[in-house]
Amino acid sequence: MTGILSDLRVFEGSAFVAAPLAGMWLSQLGAEVIRFDPIGGGLDRHRWPVTAKGDSLYWASLNKGKRSIAVDIRKPEGRDLIQNLIAAHGLFVTNFPAEGWLSYEELKRKREDLVMAAIRGQPDGATAVDYTVNAAAGFPLATGPEGSEEPINHVLPAWDIITGLSAAFGLLAAERHRRLTGKGQLVRLSLMDSALAMLGHLGILAEVEINGVDRPRVGNDLYGAFGRDFATADGQRVMIVALTERQWRAAVESCGIAEDVAAIEARSGLDFRKEGDRFEARETLNRLVEDWVAKQPYAEVARVFGEKGVLFERYQSFAELVRNDPRCGLANPLFGTVDQPGIGRMLTPGALLDFSAEARLAPVRAPLLGEHTDEILSGVLGLSSGEIGGLHDRQIVAGSA
Repeated sequence: MTGILSDLRVFEGSAFVAAPLAGMWLSQLGAEVIRFDPIGGGLDRHRWPVTAKGDSLYWASLNKGKRSIAVDIRKPEGRDLIQNLIAAHGLFVTNFPAEGWLSYEELKRKREDLVMAAIRGQPDGATAVDYTVNAAAGFPLATGPEGSEEPINHVLPAWDIITGLSAAFGLLAAERHRRLTGKGQLVRLSLMDSALAMLGHLGILAEVEINGVDRPRVGNDLYGAFGRDFATADGQRVMIVALTERQWRAAVESCGIAEDVAAIEARSGLDFRKEGDRFEARETLNRLVEDWVAKQPYAEVARVFGEKGVLFERYQSFAELVRNDPRCGLANPLFGTVDQPGIGRMLTPGALLDFSAEARLAPVRAPLLGEHTDEILSGVLGLSSGEIGGLHDRQIVAGSA
């Protein structure tokens, strides 16, 4: 098994989330991805979560399947090595500042048809991270209980994820263009633009511009439709959603509230076949569903909802997901186990995309820092053992400890 992108070699200069994700997704589809780091590791080498010994589970999880070279990029000779490696195949993804020796113009001197995806925080190159972008994008002030004035952050780095996926997509699009035209190019994208684009795609910008309203806080209710969390008799909580008319009918039948719902429609003039009308009457409808769910143990709720086709899920912690949910385990072909040096055996996802014409690659471990230094210098740049030894002696490069 070689993967659908097995003919590509991509160089990655990265830290934190977006760029490492872009490289990892390409690697999991078969591309040879070579990550370069400073000797001793970069800014994210020890980022949490970590093991009791201090090994970063974060770093190991974001760098699966890559090869690693450790280079002293403070020295001109080290920078020249990196430039030559980038030029060797001409595909480069980074969230390092694309300036100076890592600028597109400078790297293009080494290879005219270079394709480079450069991730920035702000569109103008100013610094930003997911959490600062999220604050500017408005979501924390639309999240939380109705009437609350405090911003509510979330733990998912959504803009990092979207930007990383977009960077991989952009690199592949530019590489296809190069194959067709012979021309390289610089692909620029930013975390802030990712957030702004999604605000536009989801209609939130238009809601302000056209309707003249700001998105209100509605707690755990689903904006514009029926959906909320409900507590069962034995203390479990379930999220129930009814986006479609069929889903709404299933929820009404399951809870035995058809007559009450019809009476509310008659009094209010609302039509609950419309999701917006269900949202308008959410307080009243929530109480009806809440009363039924609160009288049932979770097992009964799950049985009835499963039979009727209600769209729901039980809330569970990360630990419950890993320990109890078969979707997060080897029963799911997404997963395998890898033996990560210094950490141990880990449940590890492989490629997210499942192509019918290509077998899904099994997940593999992350490299040790500098594990492939000599192999890369020899195999990619064709350096001799004596030349590589000299680089080690001058502390330009390092292998794994």
